Amino acid sequence: MSRRSRAREIALQLLYQEDLNADQAEDVRLSFLHGRLQYNRKLIEFAQSLIGGVQQNREAIDRALELTARNWRLSRMAATDRNVLRLGAFEILFGDTPDRVAVNEAIELAKRYGTNNSAQFVNGVLDRLMKSKDDFISA
Repeated sequence: MSRRSRAREIALQLLYQEDLNADQAEDVRLSFLHGRLQYNRKLIEFAQSLIGGVQQNREAIDRALELTARNWRLSRMAATDRNVLRLGAFEILFGDTPDRVAVNEAIELAKRYGTNNSAQFVNGVLDRLMKSKDDFISA
């Protein structure tokens, strides 16, 4: 696993935690982040940029995902899939990561943390988002 992939993995874990337990103290989150990324400043900054980006753009990301994930509301999705999609969508819509890399990274996270169908679901949603992202960026 590449170092940036590891940072994405930790970002996903923290986004998942925040989604299910928003009341957790910030110092606990930071301690987890620093410990898991072995105090590597660049990886911590990358993970924080992903987490902060998802948080800042969550409304736009969720709206784009709702429109793209046909017949699926975010509230009905498994929490893992929902947060993998948010992370991938952030990188596609607002990040510097090449779109295909963002999709592939999200698929790997879905394989690792989701169900047997998660990777296929994440791939389908993010692929559609990637192909129509200009509609969401200009909106």
